[in-house]
Amino acid sequence: MPTAKRSPQPRSHPGPTIFVLFGATGDLAKRLVLPAFYSLATEGLLPKEWRLVGNGRGDVAHEDFREHVHNALTEFGSKPDPAAWKSFSERVFFAGGGFNTDSPGSLLDDLNKARSSLGGDAQLVHYLAVPPVAFAELTKALGQHGLAKGARAVYEKPFGTSQHSFEALDQVVHSVLDEQQVYRIDHFLGKEATQDLHVLRFANELFAAMWNCKHIESVQIDVPEKLGVTDRAGFYDATGAVLDMLVTHLFQVAAEVAMEPPATLGSLDLQSAREEVISCFRPLDPSEVVLGQFDGYRDVPGIAAGSTQDTYVAARLWIDNDRWRGVPFYLRTGKRLAATEQQVSIILREPSGPLAGQLPTDTNVLSFSLAGNGEIGLSLIAKKPGPELDLESAQTSIPLASLRGADPLPPYVRLIHDVLLGDRSLFTRPDGLAAVWEVAGPLLANPPRVAPYAQGSWGPAEARGLIAPGRWLLGQ
Repeated sequence: MPTAKRSPQPRSHPGPTIFVLFGATGDLAKRLVLPAFYSLATEGLLPKEWRLVGNGRGDVAHEDFREHVHNALTEFGSKPDPAAWKSFSERVFFAGGGFNTDSPGSLLDDLNKARSSLGGDAQLVHYLAVPPVAFAELTKALGQHGLAKGARAVYEKPFGTSQHSFEALDQVVHSVLDEQQVYRIDHFLGKEATQDLHVLRFANELFAAMWNCKHIESVQIDVPEKLGVTDRAGFYDATGAVLDMLVTHLFQVAAEVAMEPPATLGSLDLQSAREEVISCFRPLDPSEVVLGQFDGYRDVPGIAAGSTQDTYVAARLWIDNDRWRGVPFYLRTGKRLAATEQQVSIILREPSGPLAGQLPTDTNVLSFSLAGNGEIGLSLIAKKPGPELDLESAQTSIPLASLRGADPLPPYVRLIHDVLLGDRSLFTRPDGLAAVWEVAGPLLANPPRVAPYAQGSWGPAEARGLIAPGRWLLGQ
């Protein structure tokens, strides 16, 4: 079976690389970045010569940092094989004393040692696994201390918390780095099934032909979570569901569904198609948004006693272009809900003809599970075998990991690998982010009342009215 190239790789075998992990002892690094980096090592996807240099404010010995990494891998990945760990840990170091425009701490000295051991001409990759408020100062420090030229810099979301803060941060970043050096990570774009959204459509005429308002009645992008906010209460109470999920992950997934066919699946064409359709998103009407907060949220340690922060959001999004005009996109996510799912559902219109008006609702559905390795599902109407014309809903599914030769990569593994290759296809661009903040602007300026909801439920009852006369396919 031929393999289609998603995008030309600037360098299929990266040369010597130094991966600098800012916030190396923090929660994000521990849960996601370090396990992903170790997976790249064990899968043979790192450059032949590499070093990992962690950075933080404390003075941590190299040996102690290695023990921290080992503990993180054991807790959030799998306990490292002793032989593999020995080879890996010998290339892991820690540069303490912080890093800012006033002082580089010990980072410059440790990077010089790493460069010397690798031969002096190593690619620098800076990963900012720090709170968003630290992005600007760290970026300025990269320029101040000569670590920006030719480097790549990875920024976690949210890249700003409002249109004003986004513009200020974007200005700082571009005063130090060229756009081609910048990788704004949104791990939903690294999911196997998210990438299959456009591959299934562009590679199969069956779906390409019906991908428009003539055939599609509505789209649901639904990411409920059972989890609460205990491990990241401070961050969450300053961010909430709207900033943590809606204007980042859910808007980006909506763009994957809605983009016009790009000329190629190369990084520039794919990014341009994604950002172009975001510019067609209509600014959210606060009357078409439901916000909620789960009961007991204010009792979580680290949450302000009188917090009105949203832990749930459901929104109706409209896309003002010829392909999608009149098709509502329903976006929903929240904490402490009844289930943990990540699903995109393309709901088809009822066909005209002899069976019009006789079909069960919501039965012609193409769905994508974004969880795990991903799965494509199809729900359709068939005749039940027998003497009568009895119609029955039938479902089939394709787990993507079941495809012959499948070798799925978790999102962070995939995206860090793309950074090492210099492939920006699955990363966001500033024009798209600027449009996102314009779309969210009316909601952020005039949010609706935050409604309470019971833990283990499907959120505030108002969300059912938002989608009426239809229904949420998950849970209700």
